[in-house]
Amino acid sequence: MKLKKTKISMRTVAALEVEKDTVFWDSELSGFGVRVYPTGSKFYVVQTRANGKAGKRITVGRHGVLTADEARRRAALIISRIKAGEKPVAEPVEAGDCPTIGELAREWLEKHVDSRCKPHTKVMYRVMVERHLVPAMGTERALSIDRARVVELHHSMSTTPAMANQVIGALSRIWKLAEDNGRLPEGRNPCRTVVKYRKRKRERFLSEEEFRRLGGALVDAENRKDISPKAIAAIRLLLLTGCRKNEILTLKWKEVDLDGGALNLSDSKTGSRSIPLSPEATEVLAGIPRINGSRYVIPGISGEKPMSDLSVSWKKICKRAGIQDMRIHDCRHSFASRALALGESLPAIGKLLGHSHVETTARYAHLAQDSVREAAARVSDSIAADAFRRYRPAAMPDSATGSPY
Repeated sequence: MKLKKTKISMRTVAALEVEKDTVFWDSELSGFGVRVYPTGSKFYVVQTRANGKAGKRITVGRHGVLTADEARRRAALIISRIKAGEKPVAEPVEAGDCPTIGELAREWLEKHVDSRCKPHTKVMYRVMVERHLVPAMGTERALSIDRARVVELHHSMSTTPAMANQVIGALSRIWKLAEDNGRLPEGRNPCRTVVKYRKRKRERFLSEEEFRRLGGALVDAENRKDISPKAIAAIRLLLLTGCRKNEILTLKWKEVDLDGGALNLSDSKTGSRSIPLSPEATEVLAGIPRINGSRYVIPGISGEKPMSDLSVSWKKICKRAGIQDMRIHDCRHSFASRALALGESLPAIGKLLGHSHVETTARYAHLAQDSVREAAARVSDSIAADAFRRYRPAAMPDSATGSPY
């Protein structure tokens, strides 16, 4: 939006109010503007063209820390550098005039995470903030944090690379929200170029023999009565449905339709979805006793909340079955693997697993190729058995006439 009849000044900027963040451009110095946020924060900015292309918007400084005239002088210098083909360098913003990382992290949890994220995600983000970010840099001013400081934090968590990547990702989201709300100037996110640890590709699927041993271990646990029947039922449902662990642990009785043969989840990772039940899965659900007053199919000890974890029971079952290096989430991968082996298509498997994007199911594409190769081998073997088996001709043809007589 262009300010008409007047240039940017302390008085005009002080009077600006908006309902959504808006940039007001100066009527005299082209490319010089002020970005105003609904919170009342205001930052002087520069954006101009060079070599026929629009340049990136650059923050000059915060209104109040800089006067309008100071911002104009800095903006003019930046614009001249851009026109000359030089790298535009904004004058540094005072780090002391900004919130701490701890303050921004708490605002992010309260204003974004608590209102938009699912319960499990809320817990995960709070762990990242309270156990890692706040102890490491919670009292430091945000604008004093540079890339080297973020890399230092990332490296300090190298023994847990997955969590290290997630913490840096959370810090980047915190910074982005602060920029959007006018708490920090644009273009200063120190997480942007940090190289994340490479994810270790992990694929583990139960073989037919392991499926048999696992089933036997579950029956043995029932007979011994040394593992919770609720945990045994939960593991069987994970194997038979391909559901996520949290989908089974938080499953409510009102979402179970035994007559219709389906689980109608009101809220999963990808939103509401219906999961068809096999006769075996229906039988498992029908055999779970209902605890008075509990709405959960797999309740915790009190019955008021769902069972919180299956890891201890899962490890006991796997040890008894002689299965190593198997996470409980691998039951879901094994479900997909068996579906492919039986000839199901990737789109169909994506629907069964509740994937919202086809790219997620595409991770199993190489298994589909394995199934195709196995099918080709079976077909080829069958043809070879008929077409290339040894046989004795009734009579050899006459060399001259070609007649067998």
